[in-house]
Amino acid sequence: MGLTAGVLAIDAGNSKTDVAVIAQDGTVLGTARGEGFRPPAVGLDRAMSTLTATVTRALTTAGTPTVSHVSACLANADLPVEEEQLTAALTDCGWGSTVEVRNDTFAILRAGVTEPRGVAVVCGAGINCVGMRPDGRTARFPAIGRISGDWGGGWALAEEALWHAARAEDGRGAPTALASALPAHFGLPDMPALIEALHLGKVAGVRRHELTPVLFATAAEGDGVARAIVGRQAEEIVTMAVVALRRLELLDEETPVLLGGGVLAARHALLLDRIDDLLGERAPKAVARVVSVRPVLGAGLLGLDRVRAPAAARDRLREQYDG
Repeated sequence: MGLTAGVLAIDAGNSKTDVAVIAQDGTVLGTARGEGFRPPAVGLDRAMSTLTATVTRALTTAGTPTVSHVSACLANADLPVEEEQLTAALTDCGWGSTVEVRNDTFAILRAGVTEPRGVAVVCGAGINCVGMRPDGRTARFPAIGRISGDWGGGWALAEEALWHAARAEDGRGAPTALASALPAHFGLPDMPALIEALHLGKVAGVRRHELTPVLFATAAEGDGVARAIVGRQAEEIVTMAVVALRRLELLDEETPVLLGGGVLAARHALLLDRIDDLLGERAPKAVARVVSVRPVLGAGLLGLDRVRAPAAARDRLREQYDG
């Protein structure tokens, strides 16, 4: 007799989607990877069509058309109303008897802890933070950009580096090696040439994110302006984490603070060291660590939590991803 499919785990970020079909005992029965999930950019119908194709491949591999529960951690599920809309959309697909949609930051958090307790900060293209306790309480932020008070993430860091480099070039700002390092990345002689190339589309705007690693490399070489930008990113990360810990009344308990997303996963020493220093000052019992395991594990664990699977099932699932 085959294993019963208990959970359909979905981790759908802006750049890629991972899906896993998981048996009641935690065994992974089928997986698939597909394109990112970006309803704001392409519309909900097109985003759901892309997601459906990925899910269908995973279900086909697992040899089952449906599961008991769908645990979906989705990018762009930033507000409760968006979670409700996406829950309705996934429910209409008929993949599972029950559906729970969360922001994809919860997948990072759950993947990094043995129980649903802690705080996670994701710093990728943007920045977000969530926290949770086993009793169901959560802490979160809207995380939809500057209008919700956010600062940072790869895109914002690149923009900040360009701003400082441009001002250094024309004398409005402090000197910085970014003024030569940023244009050099694109094979250009100086900032005026880079500004013109970006403005006229000779360098595609989407390539600005390539400048974030240049910023960190310049900071590592000792440039004061670059180091200040990195320092501000650390400040924002720790501020979000401490607020989440305070909301959940976890400041006085030893609590994991999980760090995920491309900027943090790159493990830049300057950034991580500053995060450790600031947490030591403001939340001494917090224990920060970078999560490198695939976040779909977290979506799966949240699903097994929901269906009240035994601890052995969660252990088995983790072994398949941690190993």
